[in-house]
Amino acid sequence: MIRFLQTPGPLKKIILSGLLLLICAAMVITFIPGGLASSFGIGGLAQGVLAQVGGEEVTTDEVNRTLDQMIHQQFPQARSQAGMLRQYFSSRAVNQLIGQKVMLVEAHRLGLRATDDEVRDELQHGHYAAYFYPGGKFVGTDQYESMLNNAGLSPQLFEASVKDELVVAKLRNLVAGSVTVSDLDVRREFEQRNVKVKFDYAVLTRDDILKGIHPSDAELKAYYESNKARYTNAIPEKRKVRYALIDTTKLQTQTQVSRDELQTYYNQHREEFRVSEQVNIRHILIKTPVAGADGKTDPKGTEEARNKAADVLKQISSFSPSALQKLAKRRFPTD
Repeated sequence: MIRFLQTPGPLKKIILSGLLLLICAAMVITFIPGGLASSFGIGGLAQGVLAQVGGEEVTTDEVNRTLDQMIHQQFPQARSQAGMLRQYFSSRAVNQLIGQKVMLVEAHRLGLRATDDEVRDELQHGHYAAYFYPGGKFVGTDQYESMLNNAGLSPQLFEASVKDELVVAKLRNLVAGSVTVSDLDVRREFEQRNVKVKFDYAVLTRDDILKGIHPSDAELKAYYESNKARYTNAIPEKRKVRYALIDTTKLQTQTQVSRDELQTYYNQHREEFRVSEQVNIRHILIKTPVAGADGKTDPKGTEEARNKAADVLKQISSFSPSALQKLAKRRFPTD
């Protein structure tokens, strides 16, 4: 068989295709309710199962999902006519599923499998990538599950169907492709599955290694100087702060100062308490008449203001300096 697969050519494709058709014809079982076996009194299929192919069952749920996909792909706008279209596509959907099951059973018989890594690669780079990895970025678990729920699928069921698609694709490639297996490939596969390697290894821990390392101070300093830039910001800046909390109110109640001490302190710091000379000035303002539109003032009003000022000056001159000071404070308070 290996020698036959190693020989390329159209004859090999024809023979393999014929064998696949014979296998499919031998494995197909009618999908009449009850099954072909029940027609002969051998036994019926389980409820919800329309056909059985080599242990693989075609269920009503699978047929309904396939019908929905067919109608959506070919008639995306057909909403009110969906019921009529389902009756038309029902037999086609069942036949399609039976054909897939036949190919899946034969692929498993030949040892073809699909791994979880292949499924992930198909979702990320295959024809599903536009939905789940737009622009190469995953839409997220929540969005992924929501899209599948809208299609009536769970992640487990959907990924299982993708795995079946990959297995069937491998079978098609095996039948239709020109397979060439060289002696070297056969030998490599044999060695990969059968050759065993023995090797010795040792486990070293960090503590074990540190026990055998004893660098000197000079070596440490030399290493630090050559790698000083790496330690520039390695250790954050630290500062120590000492402070004393003083309660001034409590301190005043506990401090007793005598008058002699106060006098001595004042004498030693006399300049700090010196106040520069200050003068308080008060003045009395007597208004003169305002000039009219012609720029002239009333002579009579001006003369009255002058006489009033002279009278005030005469009164002030008759007071002593101390009396004037008291009068100024009474009539012109500073506060």
